[in-house]
Amino acid sequence: MTDTPEHRWHDMGGRPAGPIPMEGHDFALWEKRVDALMVLCGAKGLFTVDGLRRALEDMGEDAFEKYSYYDRWIAATNQNLIEAGVYTLEELGQRMEEVARRGATYGEAQE
Repeated sequence: MTDTPEHRWHDMGGRPAGPIPMEGHDFALWEKRVDALMVLCGAKGLFTVDGLRRALEDMGEDAFEKYSYYDRWIAATNQNLIEAGVYTLEELGQRMEEVARRGATYGEAQE
């Protein structure tokens, strides 16, 4: 996909995109948590829908091809929280290291 005067790369409206699966699916726990985090942060005024959209579009065309819907949304949420000064990249990195030391699964983290 390339930009045209009518469409930017992220705008799929009216373009052929292949079949759309109509069967429902259960969301993974982490996807539900991403959704809840977005709702809570928005309610606290930490970012707006426009801020999220900008962060999503800034990821570029490749991200829309590579990453899932919730992968993109957690990245956009993270970017907005950093920009809002909620935490720094360094603080995020430290916290991620702490979480990684707990184990790769919820079960390991409980031990």
